[in-house]
Amino acid sequence: MTLPRLFLAAFVLFAALARTLPDAAAQETTEEAAPADGGAGGEGESGPRVPRFASLGSGEINVRTGPGPQYPIAWKYVRSGLPVEIVAEFEFWRKIKDHDGSVGWVHKSLLSGKRFASVEGLVRVMYDEAAETARPLLRLEPGVIVRVERCRGDWCRVNVEGSRGWLKRAWLWGVYPDETVN
Repeated sequence: MTLPRLFLAAFVLFAALARTLPDAAAQETTEEAAPADGGAGGEGESGPRVPRFASLGSGEINVRTGPGPQYPIAWKYVRSGLPVEIVAEFEFWRKIKDHDGSVGWVHKSLLSGKRFASVEGLVRVMYDEAAETARPLLRLEPGVIVRVERCRGDWCRVNVEGSRGWLKRAWLWGVYPDETVN
């Protein structure tokens, strides 16, 4: 094989390999780049828009440094239902960001479309109606995880271990400001 042909064969092989690896710059969508319509960013590989919120669907999840089993495990989550934001996709892998801003890759089968959120900031009051003048039901500490049933305007109907009520959307991490949740 002549040198030019050998060079061409190596180039073709390299180009084919490069197409199979994730391009972090092209795939990653940061929070700052998220549009004002509440997460209606670009189309992801799986169809739904990126970024979007999801939750952990398993009680023990390995978070990896890259999109594949060949990448090292960076840490483990041990709580099902924890809200996460999907910020990028590559084949069967999702790059997620948690409430603390930690970022890593998990297999898509370990995520759930069930919507959960965590209470932000101060102790928050859950009301029986979507108004601060409504009857208070519970006081929730920051970090409490709630199941989001639906959001309407500035309020979200949530479920906390069987107790249902309303929290202000701004008090939750796990829903976008203008997102419709049903």
